[in-house]
Amino acid sequence: MTLGVFLVSLLGSMAIGMPIAYALIMTGIALMWYLGFFDAQVIAQNLLNGADSFPLMAVPFFMLAGEVMNAGGLSRRIVNLSVAAVGHVRGGLGYVAILAALILASLSGSAAADAAALAAILVPMMVKAGHDQGRSAGLIASAGISALVIPPSIGFILIGVVGNISITRIFIAGIVPGLVMALALTATWFLVSRREETVTRERVPFSAVMKEAWSGIWALMLPVIILVGLRFGVFTPTEAGVIAAVYALFVSMVIYRELSVAQLFDVFLGAAKTTSMVMFLVAAALVSSWMITIAGLTAQISALVAPFADNPILLMAAVVGLVVVIGCAMDMVPIILILVPVLMPTIKAAGIDPVYFAVIFMIAAAVGLLTPPVGSVLNVVAGVARIPLARVIQGVGPFILAQIAVLVLLILFPDIVMVPANFISGN
Repeated sequence: MTLGVFLVSLLGSMAIGMPIAYALIMTGIALMWYLGFFDAQVIAQNLLNGADSFPLMAVPFFMLAGEVMNAGGLSRRIVNLSVAAVGHVRGGLGYVAILAALILASLSGSAAADAAALAAILVPMMVKAGHDQGRSAGLIASAGISALVIPPSIGFILIGVVGNISITRIFIAGIVPGLVMALALTATWFLVSRREETVTRERVPFSAVMKEAWSGIWALMLPVIILVGLRFGVFTPTEAGVIAAVYALFVSMVIYRELSVAQLFDVFLGAAKTTSMVMFLVAAALVSSWMITIAGLTAQISALVAPFADNPILLMAAVVGLVVVIGCAMDMVPIILILVPVLMPTIKAAGIDPVYFAVIFMIAAAVGLLTPPVGSVLNVVAGVARIPLARVIQGVGPFILAQIAVLVLLILFPDIVMVPANFISGN
C-alpha cells in the first residue's frame, strides 16, 4: 500500500501539470499523511539539507563553465577543428558532430548546453550539405548526451552525492564507455548516411588543421587539466568545477577576447537559472527520499527486484529497463534522485560495484533524454535548430538503438567499464 501511495501521489501530481520538484515534495507530504503525521519543520529541514552538500557545489561551476564556453568562442573553435579534421569525409559533418560533442563533453558536463551549441552551428551546415534535417538533429542530440558519461558529468556528481559513491572514481570509469558510445554513433551514422546524396567538403591542407588546433589549444587543455588533476589528487571534483569556470572565463576574456564584461551578466544569469532548477530538484528530492526511508519503501522495492539479485546481469538489465521506461516520462535529475538511493542497497547486496552501477545507470538515464514525450535534449535541439519536434523524433531512432546496444554490451561485459577504470585510477 505504501508503494501505491508513493506512485499515485508522484504520478498524479505530474499528471495535473505540477512541476517535478513540487511533485516530489507533495509525494513526501502524501507519505507523511499515510503514516499518520505531518511536520512542516521536517520538510523545511530536508529542503535545506538537500542543497547543503559540498560536492553539489560543483554543479553551478560546471554550468557556468558551459555557458562561458558557448559565449566565449571555445565551443565554436572545437567545431572548427573537427570540421577541418574530418569534414572532408563522405558524411563528414556527422562525424564532426560526434567528435565535437566528445570534446565538448570533456569540458562542460551538460548535455543540453553541448547539444544546443552544436545544433546552432552544425544543423544548418548539414542540411545545406544534403543531409536529412531530422536525422541531423537526432544525431546531434544523441551525441550531446555523451556529456553525461564523459567526465566532468553533472549527472555523475548527482549520483555520487545521493549514492555515496566516489565521484572521482565514477568520472574515471565513464571515459571508456563514453568513447564506446561515440564509436557506436559513428558506426550508425556511417550506415544511415550512405543512403543520402550529399555534398562532400573539400579536404583542407594539414597546415589548416594545425592552425585550427592551435586556435583551439586553450580549449583542448581544459579536459587535460581536469583529468590529470583528479587522477593525481591535486583537487576534488568540486574544486575541478571552480577551476573549469575560472579557466573558461580567463580564456574567453583574456586569450580569445570574445566575451566582454557587458556580456557577463547574461552568462551568469543563464548559469544561475539552470543551476537553480537542478538544485531545487535535489532539495525537493530529499523530502521524498527521507520519507521513502521512513516508510520502508526501499525494502519493498528491493523485494521486487530480489528474484534477479542472484544474477548481476539480469539485475542490471532489469535496472536499465526500469530507468529507460521511466525516462520516457521523467527527466534525468529526478530519476537519479528517486531511484539511486532506492536501488543502491540491492546493488550492494548483489555484489555489484557501485561505480559500475553508476555508469550503467547514467547511460540509461541519458537515453531517456532522447525519448519522447519528455526528451529534454530533443526539445533543446528542436528549439535551437527551429525544427518540428516530430521530425527530430523520427530522426533520432537509429541512434537510440545504438545507445541501447552499448548498454547491452556493457551489461554483458562489465570489464569494459571496470578494467580501464581500475587501470587509470591505479586500483
